[in-house]
Amino acid sequence: MNKVILMGRLTRDPEVRYTQNTNTLVASFSIAVNRRFTRQGEERQADFFNIVAWNKTGEFCSKYFKKGQQVGIIGRLQTRTWDDQNGTKHYITEVVAEEAYFADSKKGSEGSDDSFGSAFGSTAPGEMDGAPEFEVSASDDLPF
Repeated sequence: MNKVILMGRLTRDPEVRYTQNTNTLVASFSIAVNRRFTRQGEERQADFFNIVAWNKTGEFCSKYFKKGQQVGIIGRLQTRTWDDQNGTKHYITEVVAEEAYFADSKKGSEGSDDSFGSAFGSTAPGEMDGAPEFEVSASDDLPF
């Protein structure tokens, strides 16, 4: 099984390009994911992951994701190799995004210092356009 689930902040805006043969959209970006634990007296450390999103997922990421925003990514790990012009072999490991979500709270995305956004929101590719927004107050009867 190859499944990766990450939540972190974008280190740069997504970069969009199109494949030569099929003109398929691909968005590339990276996220910084804080490590869970820190050693006493040390700063919190983060790991940086390269993300690649294809087609509709890539279009969603390029349209709505911005540097500094907290996002959730679900996908798979992939390793690629290629030879450069000098014949040197290069390796890269990246996460191929299958699902992408906002992870900031609405308050946090408006510049608040809220570092813990809501759990992955319902903003998968294709669900954003025309989706109604609603608020639930404490007085509403909820079935759970």
